[in-house]
Amino acid sequence: MGMLDGKVAFITGGASGIGAGTARRFAEHGAAVVLADVQTGDAEHVRDAIRDAGGAADYVHCDVTDPGSVRAAIDGTATRHGRLDVVCANAGINGVWAPIDELQPDEWRRTLDINLTGTYLTVHFAVPHLRRAGGGSIIITSSVNGTRSFATAGAAAYSSSKAGQVAFTKMMALELGRDGIRCNAICPGAIDTDIGERTERRDTERIGIEVELPGGSPALHGGFGEPVDVADTCLFLASDLGRHVSGVAVFVDGGASLLR
Repeated sequence: MGMLDGKVAFITGGASGIGAGTARRFAEHGAAVVLADVQTGDAEHVRDAIRDAGGAADYVHCDVTDPGSVRAAIDGTATRHGRLDVVCANAGINGVWAPIDELQPDEWRRTLDINLTGTYLTVHFAVPHLRRAGGGSIIITSSVNGTRSFATAGAAAYSSSKAGQVAFTKMMALELGRDGIRCNAICPGAIDTDIGERTERRDTERIGIEVELPGGSPALHGGFGEPVDVADTCLFLASDLGRHVSGVAVFVDGGASLLR
């Protein structure tokens, strides 16, 4: 018997990394998962892998910066499956890391549009369906950056968006608690995904922030984790085990951010 039997989970950014790992874990525990992403090929690959393993998964194209796209994806999910129980606002980018005088307005805007406004849109359109289901769980993927660590040179836009997500999480926990809807944030540290490959860095060495730990990091596993480590935390928050947990930012980094 799975921890999410009979539940329907909508996951933005489900085509890769933490989103894909979470989708696989949820499906293993009985949830019907819907992967919402703009990366069609990668998302279909994850969907097919889940189905091949005996799980239930669908893919829907969703641009989290476009209100119409988000609404269509969420409404379509609720219509297709008859309910919505778990929402993971996971889609995000590192964007451009650069000195503030070099970081351009459109670069700042794109990072906040995807990371912060995308989170708002996902929750905004999901809440009516969660209410109809009698409650549910919202999980927002934030980061240690901007919440407990500020050592990433040039990441002003990224860190600001991640700090905003935690504040949004706490507001939603209070606003939605009477509806039986829990809202929590996860704050991963160094997780083995490909997000770093899509990060543009410009002149960050000019900022001069550098952190070196003599003898290496004393954190669990040296501070390095896998998507499954975050997925298991999400499983707890999505399931009845997390029934009395709301408004919390959970750091999934082996304790590494305590050093910065």
